[in-house]
Amino acid sequence: MKNKHLHTTNNKLEKDNTIERQLRFQDLLISISTKYINSDLSDVNKLVNTSLKQIGEFVESDRSYIFSYNFVNNTTSNTYEWCAEGVEPEIDNLQNLPLSFVTQWLDAHKKGEAFYIEDVSLLPEDGEHGLRAILEPQGIKSLITIPKIKNNELIGFVGFDSVKKINKYTENEKDILFVFANMLVNVILRKENEEQIKAQEKKKEELLKDLSIQNEVLNEYAHVVSHDLKAPLINIHTLIGWFIDDHKDVLGKDDMHPLSLVLFNVEKMDFLIKGILDYSTIDRLETQDAQIDFNVTVNEVLETILVPETIKITIQENLPTLFGNAWRYKQIFQNLIQNAVTYNDKESGIIEVGFIDKDDYYEFFVKDNGVGIKTDYFERIFKVFTKLQSTGSSSGIGLSIVKKIVNFYKGKIWLESKEGVGTTFFFTLLKTE
Repeated sequence: MKNKHLHTTNNKLEKDNTIERQLRFQDLLISISTKYINSDLSDVNKLVNTSLKQIGEFVESDRSYIFSYNFVNNTTSNTYEWCAEGVEPEIDNLQNLPLSFVTQWLDAHKKGEAFYIEDVSLLPEDGEHGLRAILEPQGIKSLITIPKIKNNELIGFVGFDSVKKINKYTENEKDILFVFANMLVNVILRKENEEQIKAQEKKKEELLKDLSIQNEVLNEYAHVVSHDLKAPLINIHTLIGWFIDDHKDVLGKDDMHPLSLVLFNVEKMDFLIKGILDYSTIDRLETQDAQIDFNVTVNEVLETILVPETIKITIQENLPTLFGNAWRYKQIFQNLIQNAVTYNDKESGIIEVGFIDKDDYYEFFVKDNGVGIKTDYFERIFKVFTKLQSTGSSSGIGLSIVKKIVNFYKGKIWLESKEGVGTTFFFTLLKTE
């Protein structure tokens, strides 16, 4: 009986550790992704090197690196490298290597698969140019390399060497490393676009064209990465489900508390991913525009928002009709009204939605009597991932989505607010025929 209890306890600890590690890995990847999205193009090299260090340290490797394939010259070269303290760099020795030296991992990469060796010492002795002969002089005990694929074309790989000890990688960790490799492809694309732009500074038309392409690539990057992040998120949810099912008869209140925290963070990450997808979708919508009746739009938005009985929402009659995209317009009102609901602390909450007819544009407003906003935050709240409070599971992307859409339609957005009294958001939209 004692051994059975010990076995159950060990299984619980192992699953707890697995869930906790995956959450930390997920948070790290989201943090890196956020920095990539918000970064200035001049910081790309620094960002790549920093992320190699962060991921390398997390998976407990001693050397992480990026290689590029050159299928014209049939060579591969080390372009970025991070080494742990006490580990010798190899980047200078790994330039223009013949592809014949790396046939085994090249074959794996061409199939879109990782190349993984858990224990180099178990490789066969296959000559001075064999795999073992290449790896052992670098002190490598274990390694994993993940292909970098751009537009369905193999362009290189990201790898992790373990020098001090043998390292094992779970299937979930491999999946997340594939997401990281995809992130690197896109951020390096940004660097390439920057170099192209610098070469064309004197050609105004071509410069503007390249900037447009670059922005499209960045939006596509956020969209693709956000989709890819959902896979490990589902894995975390599944593991929690397994754990609860296996222990539902013995789980007490104290046991459920850490699981509730995990579920809260999964929800938080899900909101974040949805926010990134919505933000990156704004410029990529392919649906046709139409005449949109804002009376219908606002009423449809209110049907999707949970409004407490303590809050009364009034909508001005005869809101205008504008030409544009229904999804974009809904995002504006949904985020502004949801914010007004979320940040209302009054026993009798009041939210007003209306507009003023100006000469060539409409000035809309969403007014509340909620907690208010400090003056210092008036500009900051429109930036991506900025939140007034950190306790909720919201993504902090809502107001940045609103501003991006208003800017898309060549309008302006601003606010007036007083702490403890309330806030009014104003935005303008040009009249359309």
